[in-house]
Amino acid sequence: MTEKLHPYVVFLPTEKKDKILSAIFGSKAGVDVLRFSLKQGISKSIYQKDLVKTLNYSNKTIIENLKTLTQLGVLNESMEKNDKEGRIIWIKTYQLTNLGKWFALLMAEEKELTETEKAEILQSLFRTYVKQVKRLAEEIGINKKMLEETFREEMKSSP
Repeated sequence: MTEKLHPYVVFLPTEKKDKILSAIFGSKAGVDVLRFSLKQGISKSIYQKDLVKTLNYSNKTIIENLKTLTQLGVLNESMEKNDKEGRIIWIKTYQLTNLGKWFALLMAEEKELTETEKAEILQSLFRTYVKQVKRLAEEIGINKKMLEETFREEMKSSP
């Protein structure tokens, strides 16, 4: 069967797995933050004010979700310097981490992602997968040359 598959693969930190899944899927607000990021572009910064304006949640709910997603490594938080009417103000910004991008990908329709975003996600996913396979191979004593050969065979074979 040559059914087209969507790459629903997410690597989770073992010690935080339940907390991350609960934070994202246990709250519609968490899912909506990821969907918001998809609509605007997964590599762009997320601003609290835009979430409050766009999503139907209170400022408090948005802040709580941003804080939780940041603590769990789904979002990165940073400060951005803005000059507003001659005054310098600092604004918190958020951006999806690699883990956050994988979760966003779970909810994305392929047409919602640019070719560049797809390529970045695929490369990141592949790199992480290879690292995990390499680590596991070392743990259980599998010769890495065998894995390299399998990779080469699959890359040569037609779809």
